[in-house]
Amino acid sequence: MKNIVQLLSIAIFISLLIGCGRSKSEKSIAGNAIDTIEVVPDTGYTGIRRYYSKEKLVKEVTFKNGVRQGVMKTFYEDGRLRQTFMYNEGVREDTARWYYTDGLVFRETLYKNDTMNGDQIQYCRTGKVKAKMSYINGSRTPDLVEYAMNGKLVTSYPELIYNIKDEYKTTGLYKINLELTVKTTKVNFYRGEFSNGIFDTLKLEPIPIRSGIGNLVLKKGNATNNGTAGVIASFTTGFGNRKFIYKSISLPYSDIK
Repeated sequence: MKNIVQLLSIAIFISLLIGCGRSKSEKSIAGNAIDTIEVVPDTGYTGIRRYYSKEKLVKEVTFKNGVRQGVMKTFYEDGRLRQTFMYNEGVREDTARWYYTDGLVFRETLYKNDTMNGDQIQYCRTGKVKAKMSYINGSRTPDLVEYAMNGKLVTSYPELIYNIKDEYKTTGLYKINLELTVKTTKVNFYRGEFSNGIFDTLKLEPIPIRSGIGNLVLKKGNATNNGTAGVIASFTTGFGNRKFIYKSISLPYSDIK
């Protein structure tokens, strides 16, 4: 009886050894697989990948190890070139171009670190410059020049004008009404300044508008001003570009804000 028990014990022990050995082997294989995934270098796609919509080519992207690198192209529905962007390690850099359907350049924009940074130039179909403006870190500066078809500089923009309704002594209010000389032009008004040379709506206060007239109401209080109120008019020109006009308005009272 004792011998039988000993034999059974030995058999169980051997069985456990085999079982543990198999489990260890499986764990080792799994561990090696994970290690392999971690240490293998990037094997992403390298080359040009084409994208289609309804069997029409809409985009070509150049990749290196799965990351955009080099030129990216988009196309009009008829297959003609529409846009080109340059990528470096997955972000837009250098000059991006937009094209007319006949292949001539319509617009060039400088990019840095995936944002518009530098001059943007627009062209007529004749190849002449139509407009120039600039961006800093994706935001517009107030700089804008536009040219008519004859090549002459456009200067006939609406002007920013204002009138005052002084109720300081009666209601403690100082009202400034803002408008453009061309009444049909859709406009937005803001109180504030250009911040570090850019038009930054996060640092500007929108001014309420009624029938195209901005209504800036300053109130008497404990706060003081620097003797002026800066206002900016923002509107779209006949060429479709955003134009900014700044005006500094003198204030007769130091305690209106």
